[in-house]
Amino acid sequence: MLEDFFGLKQQGTSVRIEVLAGITTFLTMSYIIFVNPEILSSTGMDRNAVFVATCLAASLGSLIMALLPRWPIAMAPGMGLNAFFAYTVVGVMGFTWQQALGCVFISGVIFLILTISGIRSWLIAGIPHSMRSAVAAGIGLFLAIVALKSSGIVVASEATYVALGDLTKTGPLLAILGFFVIAALDGLRVRGAILIGILVITALSIALGVSKFGGIVSMPPSIAPTFLQLDIPGALHSGLAHVILVFVLVEVFDATGTLIGVAKRAGLIPEGKPNRLGRALLADSTAIVAGSLLGTSSTTAYVESASGVQAGGRTGLTALVVAVLFIAALFVSPLAGAVPVYATAPALLYVACLMLREVVDVEWADVTEATPAALTALMMPFTYSIANGLAFGFISYAVLKTLTGRPAQVHPATWIVAVLFVIRFALE
Repeated sequence: MLEDFFGLKQQGTSVRIEVLAGITTFLTMSYIIFVNPEILSSTGMDRNAVFVATCLAASLGSLIMALLPRWPIAMAPGMGLNAFFAYTVVGVMGFTWQQALGCVFISGVIFLILTISGIRSWLIAGIPHSMRSAVAAGIGLFLAIVALKSSGIVVASEATYVALGDLTKTGPLLAILGFFVIAALDGLRVRGAILIGILVITALSIALGVSKFGGIVSMPPSIAPTFLQLDIPGALHSGLAHVILVFVLVEVFDATGTLIGVAKRAGLIPEGKPNRLGRALLADSTAIVAGSLLGTSSTTAYVESASGVQAGGRTGLTALVVAVLFIAALFVSPLAGAVPVYATAPALLYVACLMLREVVDVEWADVTEATPAALTALMMPFTYSIANGLAFGFISYAVLKTLTGRPAQVHPATWIVAVLFVIRFALE
């Protein structure tokens, strides 16, 4: 049955290879079941419910990817947008987490419409390549400042805005140790390096009395505190329009780039031949809507899926294995509750370091490309907002191209986004 449905022989793989590939992918991305509840619970959301929502959204998203396009790509709540959800939309702008979930739902519906109508492809084609790279790097910097602040490595200062924290305290020391453990293990190509780092620091935290140990396995907690708690009417508040725009734009950049990149590595998008990219995009869009109903930030394709592809995964059976493992993860909620911020912060910081590699693809020789890209990346951490980074980037791109006599190089999609952000600033 598996052979017939997934076409294993046709793809030159087997059940054994696909299962091992699925386990590999799960180990490299399972840190999200600890990190996502830590981030979203800062908004007042029930941490245990977010844990369940994270596992279910990841499982459901991966299942859709396994059955619709039958690609070896796993899905889960995305890094970056969860931080934007918690620290900007709720933390800085002051909206409720229910309204933020409503924004995720609406952005998912818009994303679905853009995908079905083909507008998504037009939008992707119109976004400058340098800007795409800058967005990834900027989100990395945003995650970095979140990680450094939450772990106490960086603290507030009236004189210089930010300053170095007290590195002799237990928390910052644990975070620093965790970062080195993760980086070293990843450098040694150990599967699940980030997960291992989180667990090591959690164990040390329990031993030092920083965290309380409540066991490892239990029945899953209730998802009721977040399930269907989204506030869609509240999300239609005029002040949230640009938030929805940011969710859509980052979803377009992140998910599409990941899907195409991993699929190419797996040989699933042959030149000049039919492929299932359209189905994969549809699966990705559907998962966002489902995730918002469960009670988590935007679900997206995970670049860590490349590790499973590297292990030989070529079909949806790999994603199906990941889906099953996320369901199994529901039963480790006591362990998830014992994970302190000092264990998740180094994971965030390491992911941030990996995302900064994107800056190599910026066209630094062209000022009209490099300057907007740099502004995009810099404004995200310095204004504590992914939205502001996107706004400065798109607006400056359109303005600089126009002032240097090259307005024709600005795609209509870029103009539309730039104008929308100008209107947003004018109305504030």
